[in-house]
Amino acid sequence: MATPVVTKTAWKLQEIVAHASNVSSLVLGKGSGRLLATGGDDCRVNLWSINKPNCIMSLTGHTSPVESVRLNAPEELIVAGSQSGSIRVWDLEAAKILRTLVGHKASICSLDFHPYGEFVASGSQDTNIKLWDIRRKGCVFRYRGHSEAVRCLRFSPDGKWLASAADDHSVKLWDLTAGKMMSEFPGHTGPVNVVEFHPNEYLLASGSSDRTIRFWDLEKFQVVSCIEGEPGPVRSILFNPDGCCLYSGCQDSLRVYGWEPERCFDMVLVSWGKVADLAICNNQLIGVAFSQSNVSSYVVDLTRVTRTGTVAQDPVQDSRLLAQQPPLPTAPLRRIYERPSTTCSKPQRVKQNSESERRSPSSEDDRDERESRAEIQNAEDYNEIFQPKNSISRTPPRRSEPFPAPPEDDVATAKEAAKPSPATDTPLPVPNAVKIPQQTELVDEDAMSQIRKGHDTMCVVLTSRHKNLDTVRAVWTTGDIKTSVDSAVAINDLSVVVDLLNIVNQKASLWKLDLCTTVLPQIEKLLQSKYESYVQTGCTSLKLILQRFLPLITDILAAPPPVGVDISREERLLKCRLCYKQLKSISGLVRSKSGLSGRHGSAFRELHLLMASLD
Repeated sequence: MATPVVTKTAWKLQEIVAHASNVSSLVLGKGSGRLLATGGDDCRVNLWSINKPNCIMSLTGHTSPVESVRLNAPEELIVAGSQSGSIRVWDLEAAKILRTLVGHKASICSLDFHPYGEFVASGSQDTNIKLWDIRRKGCVFRYRGHSEAVRCLRFSPDGKWLASAADDHSVKLWDLTAGKMMSEFPGHTGPVNVVEFHPNEYLLASGSSDRTIRFWDLEKFQVVSCIEGEPGPVRSILFNPDGCCLYSGCQDSLRVYGWEPERCFDMVLVSWGKVADLAICNNQLIGVAFSQSNVSSYVVDLTRVTRTGTVAQDPVQDSRLLAQQPPLPTAPLRRIYERPSTTCSKPQRVKQNSESERRSPSSEDDRDERESRAEIQNAEDYNEIFQPKNSISRTPPRRSEPFPAPPEDDVATAKEAAKPSPATDTPLPVPNAVKIPQQTELVDEDAMSQIRKGHDTMCVVLTSRHKNLDTVRAVWTTGDIKTSVDSAVAINDLSVVVDLLNIVNQKASLWKLDLCTTVLPQIEKLLQSKYESYVQTGCTSLKLILQRFLPLITDILAAPPPVGVDISREERLLKCRLCYKQLKSISGLVRSKSGLSGRHGSAFRELHLLMASLD
């Protein structure tokens, strides 16, 4: 990340440690620009007030990392999707879980609230898009058309359309009332990360990893213009509230674009690295970025940014004059969205294809919701943000004030202080108490010696591993998977076993019953390893074995003895007995680790449920 640049146009606001483990998702409240929600690998959703150091509320209930979060427009509800495919909706004012929605078969990549009705859209790595009725806990529609993970979903301002962006390089537009795709927008040559509707016109913008932003006419269903040459993948875009321009959060910069014709109005250096989300409030643009467990927030003063083809406004000009001089439109307006005066009608229900999508609330759902909690960490901030909405106020609501910019004089003073004094060429004397012996060269030599020592050791380890993998690969090329695994086990190097299992796990058809008898003892070792990657590989392999072979093993062991001699059946019975004995041995280990927290705890709990028939 670039060295922070502090000016009155853009500055860093704060940096917080948001989770005990890595942050996996975050979102800004678009209504206020002051509320931040983060999802983490610790399976929690935390809420923060921008520029305040303490967490307001922590939401629990998910059992796998939270991959996507979204706040509704009034910032009263929050929805979070997890790596396991489950979705939870919380009521922030009541501080409680509202709904648990189950139906996706893979990680949730994107979410959005309908602007008027009580509906949520979800996009998943399973390539499906689902529209959920929050009130009835049910899936209303399932949209199919993408071939890879759906990375972004956005409802149109009038609530009639849904735009989706996916890793398959496509953008699609769905008609919510008819329940079908209206149009597909080709042209991107890389995964599409984000889409945004223009706030007024029938216009859609999309940003891709191919470093382009495309603008689409939603009346003619064709491209309007394409902006190329972004410094990196486009992950965050946002239209100005009046629709005069589009902001793009680039690597360490903010760019301001027009589209007819395509042009860049302005560029502001901001040291936010890879910005994850943007919001606008009080003529300030708020940007947030995360790295590992830390989340940083930044501010750009939009009064100092050129947003149209005219020159930038004087930053000290009176705000009343700014209000009297709206920016010139970039082009004649297209058709305008017609916002409904009441909440939208419920979309027509279609026949469901899955039992999980049409089932009524069950005791399992109730149990999930009882286990989900909203822990208020900061009662004062919680009451200030959420509780006033529950009571009638006799005075106008208090507006949030803009974030104050750091004074430029302080920055200049700090820079001057860092410069050496021109009055003298000799260094200041160091007090005797803090004099440092001249051992720099010796220390450097020792450090390099230690580095070389570790380097030599690593080279020996990697050379040995490469040789072992070559041995296994020579057997693998013959097409005998069982012999390949036997040779890997005989080498007595778990790293080689892990490398081989990571390949076998990608194709379930490679698994056979006789392979399980060889692999299960190795899985038991992997589950006890101190290396997280080894444990993860062991859990994945064990899950595949349980799903494919446990029903077969229990059926064969429970079957009555055959009449006569059946050699193949006897061999299969011996293999099943051996696998059953090995699984019983592993089940105790799985049970003892099912109480762990985080990703591994979730995996062990799932395995414990799959192994319930062994008890």
